[in-house]
Amino acid sequence: MDSGGDDTAWDDRNPRDLGLRAWAGARANKRVWRSPLSAPSALGGVALKVALLVPRVTADRTANLDRAEQMAADAATSGAELVLLPEAVLTGLINNDDPAHDLPLGQSVPGPATERLGAVARLHSLWVGFGLLERAGDYLYDSAVLIAPDCSVALRYRRNQPQWHGIDADAAIYRQGTSIEVTRTPIGNVGFLICGDLFDDALVARFRAFGPDLLLFPFARCFPDGSADQARWDAEEMPEYARQVASVGAPTLMTNYVGDPDIEECPSFGGAFAVSARGEVVASLPLGVEGILLVDLDRLV
Repeated sequence: MDSGGDDTAWDDRNPRDLGLRAWAGARANKRVWRSPLSAPSALGGVALKVALLVPRVTADRTANLDRAEQMAADAATSGAELVLLPEAVLTGLINNDDPAHDLPLGQSVPGPATERLGAVARLHSLWVGFGLLERAGDYLYDSAVLIAPDCSVALRYRRNQPQWHGIDADAAIYRQGTSIEVTRTPIGNVGFLICGDLFDDALVARFRAFGPDLLLFPFARCFPDGSADQARWDAEEMPEYARQVASVGAPTLMTNYVGDPDIEECPSFGGAFAVSARGEVVASLPLGVEGILLVDLDRLV
């Protein structure tokens, strides 16, 4: 796992870095970034710690699930009570509109991934959110699942916005969800939007009507040149995402995987962001780095 090296410099004059400090994880090649401790949370009345996980996703799907499982367990050991993994974390968003290639990428819900991550949830009394390509018969969805500490699927969300596949993809196979839901947790009402959903104003309005206390936002984003250009993200894209989060009006956890150029023409550039209901980036993990970002949830209120 590429941690970015022990000589990574964090500049306290940079709002992106302010308040973050690194500590060595349980394994030499792993990093966990902590946001500062703070007072009891207004969400649920107790101090809750959440973790945004940024893994590297490769062609080895078994290794991808192993990595997700291990990172969730490591985050729980570090005190997290809820973890979020990115969109399509088991495979990467590598569908190419050929059903023969794409349908085998999908997993059922419930299925092997929910069972294995559910076992982690049960062992650590943890809520686990993650994105996957979901196969339901001969249909394929871009979905996200929230697993409860009792190993049950508390929420399944299917992306409503269609740009996860090409415009010529067979609509009889490549499907979108139509519903918006939240589920009650100790944190409050929690729900998903996935990637382009956040920029659909009508969809955001529907989600906001539920009065969500927390938005889980797994996404997959890349730059066409394949770079992890932090300056470009900070200047051009993060402000747009933050404005959309403010329109949702709920604290938001955003995480993106680090892609593999061997399987993606446009590999996702990673990054994790904890954003307040006002659209302020409270804590972040830089682009291009695998790791775990721990955040005290009350800081996002």
